Amino acid sequence: MTVKEVVARFKKPALPLLGLLALIVAGCSNVGGQQVTFWDIIWSMVVFYFIFMIIWIWISVMMDIFRRNDMSGVMKVIWILAIFIVPLFGALIYMIVRPKVTAQDVQMMTQADAAAKAASQVSSADQIEKLNQLLASGAITQPEYETLKAKAIAG
Repeated sequence: MTVKEVVARFKKPALPLLGLLALIVAGCSNVGGQQVTFWDIIWSMVVFYFIFMIIWIWISVMMDIFRRNDMSGVMKVIWILAIFIVPLFGALIYMIVRPKVTAQDVQMMTQADAAAKAASQVSSADQIEKLNQLLASGAITQPEYETLKAKAIAG
C-alpha cells in the first residue's frame, strides 16, 4: 500500500471514525474485569461527560421554564411534569418547541444594552468628581479617597 492510497483512504470521513470506534471497542473488551485498564478509565470519563451534559441540559431547561414570564402556571406545570417523567426527551422536546427569541429575551437584551451604554458613559473624571463631593461632605476619609481615586484612574 502506497502513501497515496493511505491518504486517499483517510479522506473519507467515516473511515477514521470507524477505526477509532473499533480501537475503543477492542480496548474495552475486558471492561468489568478484576483489573482497571486504561480503557476502563476512558470509558468512565466518556460516560461521566455525557451524564454531566444531560444533567446540565435538564437544569438549564428547568431554570428557563421558571424564568419565563410568557407562560402560564399551568403550562409550566405541564412542562415540569414532562421533564420529570421523561427527563432527556422532555428537555429535548422543550428546546425544540421553545421559540428562539421571546418578548422577555428582547426586554432583557434591551436592558443589558442600556446598562452597558450607561456604564460606558461614566468616565474617570466623573468618578473623581463624585469622590471629591464625598470627601467634602465627610462621607469618606482622605485615605479612602486616595484608594478610590487610584482605582478610578486605573480603570
